[in-house]
Amino acid sequence: MNQDQAVLLLRLAGPLQAWAVRPEHGRRETQGEPTKSGVLGLLAAAQGRARGDDITDLVGLSMAVRVDQAGELLRDYHTTSDHRGGPLPSTQVNAKGEQKLTSPVKSTYVTQRFYLQDAVFVAALAGPAALITGLAEAVRNPAFPLALGRRSCPPTQPVLLPLPEQAESMQDLESVLRTVPWQAGPRAQQAHQSRRDPQTVRLQATIDDSAGEYTEKDVPLSFTIGMRNRGQRRVRHTWIVVSTGLPPSSKPRRTREDEDHDPFELLGW
Repeated sequence: MNQDQAVLLLRLAGPLQAWAVRPEHGRRETQGEPTKSGVLGLLAAAQGRARGDDITDLVGLSMAVRVDQAGELLRDYHTTSDHRGGPLPSTQVNAKGEQKLTSPVKSTYVTQRFYLQDAVFVAALAGPAALITGLAEAVRNPAFPLALGRRSCPPTQPVLLPLPEQAESMQDLESVLRTVPWQAGPRAQQAHQSRRDPQTVRLQATIDDSAGEYTEKDVPLSFTIGMRNRGQRRVRHTWIVVSTGLPPSSKPRRTREDEDHDPFELLGW
């Protein structure tokens, strides 16, 4: 990065995460990795920005996300009823501002919420050095509680990761992510230790790229309630190899003839 640019590294991990792009009434799904709107929302909360504040500077940041631990999908099933047994109100109001009743009358709502359990991600954001410095300080001392896509999903510590010294002169986020040690939890590391080459791990990454062949509609235009429109960004998906920090395996290494195809590799055998 040049002297006017800097990189912010975030570790996004917690018991639950939820990164929705198109929330629908009664059903809120989650993406398999953090969205740009979700990450920028976390940073805006850290700085204490109001929902109607300008976020043009945040939207201008480039972002890359590395999947260190994919986690598991959780479905949270809810039913909602009036304790008096009466009909439930709808989301509409009449001319007097009073909530209308559901039509046809409903006595029970069924809602579903989806979460990622025990997932771990590393997000790298690049932008003007002064802005990145201010964001780093805000993450250390947030004005509002930080959340992983939804208020009920607080992150575990640390959220802010130090930038490796060798990454300071790098010119792209993919190279920066290659220098960050693997952030997966103890169980994932223990499982990886059984592999023949536990000292490295191959991880999926999504990187902002104006020439990328994929698009994501998750760029926030505003966080104002009722005006949460999303713009598009172009990205590319890739795989990167990083160091795990684990000791070498005692298993014998495979010969070249064995490396062509190993049907049990994904099982860690």
